[in-house]
Amino acid sequence: MRKTSVFVVCTLALAVCTSSLWAAAATTPPADVLKVDYFANANTSGAPDGTVRIDNPGTSGGALCAAIFVFDAYEEMSECCSCYVSPDGLRTLSVDTDLTSNPLTGASLTGGVIKIVSTIAGADKTCPNPVNGTNLVPTPAVRAWVTHIQNTNFTITETASQDATLSSTEEANLESECRSIHNVGSGAGVCTCGTGD
Repeated sequence: MRKTSVFVVCTLALAVCTSSLWAAAATTPPADVLKVDYFANANTSGAPDGTVRIDNPGTSGGALCAAIFVFDAYEEMSECCSCYVSPDGLRTLSVDTDLTSNPLTGASLTGGVIKIVSTIAGADKTCPNPVNGTNLVPTPAVRAWVTHIQNTNFTITETASQDATLSSTEEANLESECRSIHNVGSGAGVCTCGTGD
């Protein structure tokens, strides 16, 4: 009797662990899909422009899009857009012109956060865009580098954007906030994709 009870308990424990792992795998976006960086001294008199460079290393086997979300210093999404990047392609964006020149509120941004989600591109070079109701399909592995305009003498530094874990909740929040910006912004809050590719 004891052996049967232990067997049943072990079987149930294994079933619970297996189903929770399966559920987590089904709802958690893959790794290597979210890049995070900051910008400083944007739209500042006498300061040079910051630059964001985005590359698709081609490791996903096809074209990708960089879904870009720009947040102001108060942690509010200010602009968003989605930009096509072909395998081995390079896209270059201006912080002042492409990412902060059309804020939702009209207030000029000088500092904040940039989040980039690597997502699959359509066969016709279209990008998933929360604005038109198409959700992101996180797919590794865009790479990004950002130049930073430092406070002392506006010195320029450049770093690779940091990897972060994209949770399904964060993905849903980014999509929802971007969709809301476009619904109420009357054209404000839409960033542009710069040059390249």
